[in-house]
Amino acid sequence: MMEKSIEAKSGIERAAEDLFNFAVDREDVKALMADLHEAADIKRDTVEYELHILKIISVGWAIPYCLGNAPQKDVIGACYWQAVQNFSSNLSETFGLVVGQPIDYFQILKDRLETYLNALQERPDAPEPAVVIGPEFAGACGNRNDVFTVMTGSRMFLATIASVKTYLESLNWNDNIVCH
Repeated sequence: MMEKSIEAKSGIERAAEDLFNFAVDREDVKALMADLHEAADIKRDTVEYELHILKIISVGWAIPYCLGNAPQKDVIGACYWQAVQNFSSNLSETFGLVVGQPIDYFQILKDRLETYLNALQERPDAPEPAVVIGPEFAGACGNRNDVFTVMTGSRMFLATIASVKTYLESLNWNDNIVCH
């Protein structure tokens, strides 16, 4: 029994680590940046920065969204966010040294998550979350009305949720996966 518990915990921790590694991988950010229409009325550096934030937040949001009432949900979520906090701390320290002032990247992530969650709560009638996330993403980038940026944010959100769902389903917890 204890051996199964250790195996389950290491599997859960591995899942959280895999999800974290996916969240900080920049390949899809680069691909979306390459596809961002040249007519986009937006600072491209800002879009790239915000895409990375959106991806990290989307993975964290997808864990409870996809796992519903699964017993693994809370532990995977806690392990994931702890890894994000450690990553943020290292990034904050390094970037703070470069710019010569303190930076709290984890607080930036928390603030942006709160912005997205508030927007979702204000639009319970939205047919799907991406309809709300896209414009909020474009707003965070500096031009809420730029359709190309709205679409880029929506694409990142949808692709991230789909990837997390596919990954979680591969763990044979299928009966507990409830992604809407």
